[in-house]
Amino acid sequence: QVQLVESGGGLVPPGGSLRLSCVASGSSISISDMTWVRQTPGKGLEWVAFIGPSGSTMYADSVKGRFTISRDNAKNTLYLQMTNLKPEDTAMYYCDRDSSRGQGTQVTVSS
Repeated sequence: QVQLVESGGGLVPPGGSLRLSCVASGSSISISDMTWVRQTPGKGLEWVAFIGPSGSTMYADSVKGRFTISRDNAKNTLYLQMTNLKPEDTAMYYCDRDSSRGQGTQVTVSS
């Protein structure tokens, strides 16, 4: 069973950048579909980005062109590079594999 630990969140002003990390243990992420999802109290769970074993990626329209999902197989780590952050990106971010998630990392975009 995979264990996932997210980190890298924080408070940034609008237009700022953050890179989230998700370290996996117990199973290799290189052969898995991996996603980033986010949750806010008012909006529920929202899918953000996906990367497949082949490296194919997909993004929610709300983050396309601003966020980049990537993976370092040697480190068994998933990343989410976020640029040009907006207040509406404020949420708890989780990496997800087959509905397994870690504790999440909070991203707050505010001036």
